[in-house]
Amino acid sequence: MVARARSGATERIAAALALSGVVVVLDQASKQAVVSLLGDGARVALVPGLDLALTYNTGVAFGALRDFGDTIGWLVAVTLVLLVAHFVRNADVPWLWLPVGAIVGGALGNLADRARIGAVIDFIDPVAWPAFNLADTAIVLGVAGFVVVSERAPRSLPKRGA
Repeated sequence: MVARARSGATERIAAALALSGVVVVLDQASKQAVVSLLGDGARVALVPGLDLALTYNTGVAFGALRDFGDTIGWLVAVTLVLLVAHFVRNADVPWLWLPVGAIVGGALGNLADRARIGAVIDFIDPVAWPAFNLADTAIVLGVAGFVVVSERAPRSLPKRGA
């Protein structure tokens, strides 16, 4: 029984790693395509209210904390370490691999931008919302999924007399 549980946890960790890799590849490929297609300041209307526009974000979500420089990268890295540690301890929770893989992949995609150019490349630009990218989408969906999976996860009950 213990071997089967460990095998399931190992498979979930592998699935999270694979999903993270897919998210990073898709994110970086989409950013490279947009950089190749659009020059700085160029804007292409996709549908009313949604444009492609190449922007560089030195902050975090929605441009917040722009003045924090390299501190943002370190905060993201520490948060990732804590998230991965939580996941490894709870890898037996069904479906937890999915949001963790999305969050880690999105964070690594954006960290790659920060390491390479000092800012995150954003290009999906809704008229009434700050620009974002595929990594941001993976992070937001991953956080929402993490909340749902965590709420549905079985809770271990304390033993009587303990």
